[in-house]
Amino acid sequence: MPERAPRKDAVRNRTAALAAADTLLAQRSPEDITMADIAAAAGVGKGTLFRAFGDRSGLIRALYEARLEPVRAAVEDGPPPLGPATPPLQRVPALLDALLCFKLDNRHLALALEGTAADSPYRTDQYERWHALLRDLLERIAGPGDSDFAAHALLAATRADLVEHLAGEKRVPREELRHRLADYTASVLGSPAGSKPAADR
Repeated sequence: MPERAPRKDAVRNRTAALAAADTLLAQRSPEDITMADIAAAAGVGKGTLFRAFGDRSGLIRALYEARLEPVRAAVEDGPPPLGPATPPLQRVPALLDALLCFKLDNRHLALALEGTAADSPYRTDQYERWHALLRDLLERIAGPGDSDFAAHALLAATRADLVEHLAGEKRVPREELRHRLADYTASVLGSPAGSKPAADR
């Protein structure tokens, strides 16, 4: 039998819950927000949230994944510089630039996700996907070597707490951060430094 489509009220409740969580996370620390707060802001019952998302971390993860979907689609099926047809030397810096820009645009959400992971932010599905992709690309560039560690090191430069520290506390301009990341990535890859971020080319 074909899978039944979600009921309209379920879709509406999910959309309202994600929007409410997004608004609250932009205003307050994740530790200060409860499922009851989100349910009240969304106009739904608390039980509805628990059935749909499991817990607060599950709701935050669902919101993060929804926001990240356009980037994920571009990475999996899109054209260069993010898509799979891009040569690894060009694709690695483009991927990291896209991830940095995403976190700059969604700082409150990225901070909440990385700060509320039930076990470790390094064991979330989204982190493991990015790490595996970068590791495989690095192996194609330089062979197995330390590609596993190098992928972790490159992703560390886009961690939400570091992005918040540099962009929020140090007030480093967005384009300067992008260029610094491009230079750092080039040094890891052994390619010429000072190249422009992919979106600027």
